Parts: sequence; structure tokens; C-alpha cells
Amino acid sequence: MSQSSEIGTALHHHGTDHVMEANEQVRRMAAELAGRCESRVNQLARELAERHFAVIPNYADLPEDMRDLEMAGTARHAIRQFLQTAAGAPTSEDDFRLFRERAAQRAEEGVELTTLLRTYHIGAEVIWEALCDAARPGEEPALLWLARHQLRGLNRTVIAVTEAYQAEQSAILAEKREAYQEVARALLTGETAHAIAARNGIALAPAFLVLNLHVAGTPPHGETLGAGVPISQIIERRTLRQVRARLEGFTDVPPLTLLDARGGHVLLPLSAAERMPELGRLLASIGPGAEQIIAGAARTEGTADVPRAADQAVRIARIAQSTGRPPGVYELDDVLLDYHLSGQADSGRALAALLDPLDEHPELVETLHAFLDHDLDRRRTAQALAVHPNTVDNRLSRAAGLLGVDLQTTRGLMLCATALTLRRLG
Repeated sequence: MSQSSEIGTALHHHGTDHVMEANEQVRRMAAELAGRCESRVNQLARELAERHFAVIPNYADLPEDMRDLEMAGTARHAIRQFLQTAAGAPTSEDDFRLFRERAAQRAEEGVELTTLLRTYHIGAEVIWEALCDAARPGEEPALLWLARHQLRGLNRTVIAVTEAYQAEQSAILAEKREAYQEVARALLTGETAHAIAARNGIALAPAFLVLNLHVAGTPPHGETLGAGVPISQIIERRTLRQVRARLEGFTDVPPLTLLDARGGHVLLPLSAAERMPELGRLLASIGPGAEQIIAGAARTEGTADVPRAADQAVRIARIAQSTGRPPGVYELDDVLLDYHLSGQADSGRALAALLDPLDEHPELVETLHAFLDHDLDRRRTAQALAVHPNTVDNRLSRAAGLLGVDLQTTRGLMLCATALTLRRLG
């Protein structure tokens, strides 16, 4: 190596040593500055509490032990820990244990995460102002070093607090979802659900609108993703998650759901039945796969009636799907004839009640009977009733308007004929 190179290397090493010595001097200065603040820990904690009171909504209404013991104790711990680490004390993950425990508690108590994180930022402000007040002329480099140290520490603390809060919140939500599923399962199987609901703080509606959802997935050419999971199954699960999320905001109380990848049951308060068109639009606007959703709906007369309504909702959804009806929410009246012809005994009364609007118009019932008995021949019907054929047409038109049935279609005629037969049979 040449002499000039040796000199350059020596100068470089000397410069590096000088920088390291300067940095060490700044750290010692910062440690001394932080040490001068340690005697003020209790005072700073009180100041922190006063600032909480000023900026955090309802801080004064918090339980006394939470506010004056837990939060004050955590504040003292956080301030003391920062000052000690700034003075050179080693750090470890265990230093964040108390912060994680408090975050889990706050999540369980329902304190907002934003409120919780605000307390740590307020604490950082209080500490920084104390450091600035304690700094002497010439200690500006130490303040800059402490600012960097504080930002790194605050970042690690916020991450630890957020992770612990979210983990606890996820556990709470999973437990709550399981509780709602347990209540739904009890209602659907005819068990007494009131005790389960009361134990979990769930208010039961006096009656329900029971939905049965069918998600008719069609695998796109048998394609799979990952470990052989069909893409259609992924779409179905994604759709049902969206269904659950949308329905949770549809009524004032969360729905009781028992869903899997192919569908399942949803129990809404009976008041939801007043918004059936809106419910249908909600399910139809969910996203990929939503065009495949068909829902059967049945109303209960109480909580003990849920199993019967659930069975009816299943049959309605199956009929709507098998007869090629478009996506939507269907009740018994929407599939009444198909439902009855499928051999279901519980539809007879509803089908016969189709003619209730004609109870005050016996001449319309008589005309409808005669029209069907004479093979839809209006002239023979008019002769049998001793009226003009135009009268028959007028009466049939009025009957169709009152019933909401088109008597010029095969389905409308079959519906009326079946209802008339059931009425004749009592």
C-alpha cells in the first residue's frame, strides 16, 4: 500500500472514531436530560389525565377505578419506561405486556380503538414538553436524539396496542357470532331459546321473518384455486359473508344466522316483512355470485313457530329455484299453486283464502264457478246464469282485479280452479 493510501485510511478511521464519539456524547447528554425528568413522573401522569379529560369524550364518566387506577397507573408506567430507556435501560418485548393487557381490557369494555390510541399520543406530547422544559442551552442535539427515540418507541407501542386490541375484538366478535348462531340453532330446532339468549345478552323478537337462502353455484369449467378448492365454493362463501354483513344493518337488531357455503337460515324480526321489496333489492345487489341467490321467506306467529316457518321457507326456496324463477325473495303467495301441487298440506288454507276478496261479491264467485264448469265458454256460462255474455266478461274482469290474478293465463285459471275446489271441500 502506498504512503498516501495509508494516510487516507488513517484519516478515515480517525473521522469515524470522531463521529462515534460525538454520537456517544449526544446519547449521554440525552440520558442525563431524561434522568432529570424522572422525578416528575407523578406530576406528568396527572397532567396527562387532565388532558384526557379535556379532549376525550365522556372521560369523566368512566368508572373511577378505570380512570384513576388503571389508566393513571398505565400512564406512570409508560412515562417511567420511556425515560428509563432514554437513559440507557435495555428494552424487551415484555416492556409492552401491560400495554397489551390494557388494550385487551379496553376492547372488552367497548372503548374505541381511536380513543385508546389518542391517549398514547397525548402521553407522547406531555413527555416531549417535559423534555423541552428540562433542556438546557446546548442540549439541542440531545433533544433531537430523544425525539427520534420517542417516535420509534411510540410506533412500537401503537403496533403492540393495536394488535392486542384487534385480537381481543376478533375473539369477542367470534364469541358473539357463535352466541347468535346458538340461539338461531335452538329456535330452528324447537328448543327453548330464551335462556340461551338471556345468558348472552341477546334480545329475542316476539316473532320472526325466516329466510332460507339458496346459493346455486356453478363451477366455471371445474376450475379450482390453491389446494383444490373450487372457485364456485369461494364465490359462494364470499357471497354469504356479504349477505351476513348487509343483513346486519337491515334491522335495528342483528339477525340470527345459521349459514354455510350452500346457504342456510336467517331469522329477522317480523317487522322486516314490511320491507320485502327493499330486502329483495338488498340481496340482489351484493356482488359476484349474488345473481344466484334465491330466498324463501315465511312469517312466524311466535318463537315456537320458527321450525314450521323454517321448513316452509326451505320448500318455497326449493320450488322457486326448481321452477326457474329469477333471483329474489319469495313468500308462499308467490309460489302458491306449485307449492300446493307439490303435496304440501299446509298450503290448503292459504290457497282457499285466495278467494277471500270475493266474499262480498257472491255473483262473482258464482260466475267464476260457472265459467270453469262450462270449460271456459262464455256463451254457455251466460246461458247457465241467464245473463248476457258481456256481463260474464265484466264479472270475470272484476274478479281478476280483486284477486290480482290474470284469468287469461293457464296458471291464473289453475290457481282459481284449485282454490274453488278447496272451498267446495271445506
